[in-house]
Amino acid sequence: MQTSSLSARDLDVIWHPYTQMQTAPAPIGIVRGEGALLFDENNNSYIDATSSWWVNIHGHAHPHIAQQLAAQALQLEHCIFAGYTHPPAVHLAERLLPLLPANQRRVFYSDNGSTAIEVALKMAIQYWDNKGTPKHKILAFHNAYHGDTFGAMSVSGRSVFTRVFDDRLFDVQFIEVPTAENISQIINNIIALQPEDIAAFVFEPLLQGSGGMVMYDAAAFEQLLQFCAAKNILLIADEVMTGFGRTGKNFAMEYLQTPPDIVCLSKGLTGGTMALGVTTSTAAIYEAFLSTDKLKTLFHGHSFTANPLACTAALASLDLFTDPACAANRERIHEKHAAFLKELFTYTVIKNPRLLGTILAFEIVTANADGYTNALADELHRFFRAKRVMLRPLGNTLYILPPYCITNEQLEEVYNSIRELVATLS
Repeated sequence: MQTSSLSARDLDVIWHPYTQMQTAPAPIGIVRGEGALLFDENNNSYIDATSSWWVNIHGHAHPHIAQQLAAQALQLEHCIFAGYTHPPAVHLAERLLPLLPANQRRVFYSDNGSTAIEVALKMAIQYWDNKGTPKHKILAFHNAYHGDTFGAMSVSGRSVFTRVFDDRLFDVQFIEVPTAENISQIINNIIALQPEDIAAFVFEPLLQGSGGMVMYDAAAFEQLLQFCAAKNILLIADEVMTGFGRTGKNFAMEYLQTPPDIVCLSKGLTGGTMALGVTTSTAAIYEAFLSTDKLKTLFHGHSFTANPLACTAALASLDLFTDPACAANRERIHEKHAAFLKELFTYTVIKNPRLLGTILAFEIVTANADGYTNALADELHRFFRAKRVMLRPLGNTLYILPPYCITNEQLEEVYNSIRELVATLS
């Protein structure tokens, strides 16, 4: 029988992500979840105010998802997806495509957000090669984050995440996020890059997540998308974080008129239950890979491509997501955030409070530069752990991004913890 705590045992054998293991506090051992709450091994509850890295949209241990998953596990747990198919994969693609921009026609499965991006980049570059007009330049935003695999790092802004590997990444042309003031200059910069040589533009629509919850202008962004589309630059929408209601609409691209050519999904896709990635494409992109020449095949796949359990979890999550009650909850959270946003503007230790859909973000004023490496992060993390509120700062940037089932009372607890933080800093 184990006598040591889960936390102590962890320290003997585990290496955690994004964690300086020498200085980080011991991890909290979580043993169960219910709704917006997670419970540790001493039965203390914690409000999951960031949806466990932005993946959980319906709450933990949701019975509908769990029941569907259990039934599928007794039916088919996995099947090779090259030359074979199965009901959950087909059904999920049939249900997912109608929710996406109308030009999306095909679903390619992978297993997380980074791999969904890798697939998109390979689709885009090989598309032009298959068409006989090779293009290899990629356009992306400064400060972007698209994942931690090498292709995804390449199209991410050069930062603490990529520092050690910068000279191993392929070349990408970076531009600023658009505003009414800089959009003309951005377009002129792209013209100088010879847009006819640019294969694709990859972007997080309207919200850069790991880059600091940067929210940017939809009108200027629409001008940029129209320009790129007119220059035959493929548009890759990274909706890994922004998808499934986070920005207020089902998908962030619904705020815009110009449709993407490729869409990448993960995180909320399965309601946070299983790892699954999706890359969708237009018919034109798919058809460019159809040939009697096998060299025009998209040579990409994963052992767990279209895993039936993951697809089933996604289907169950879609049941909940398309229920009108989900949209009502998202609107309720937005309204609560909007009221608290007004209060945040009154605090001198807080700057740039902002809101998009169910995402509320702001910076704590410090003498150090804003950003992921701001030393305040460790202090903030310890403060909120003590309050049993799971808020994971991005440097001195704090944000609330809760599951849609969070109650008004739980939201008030989160807001109160921020009020207490402000009191200690004032």
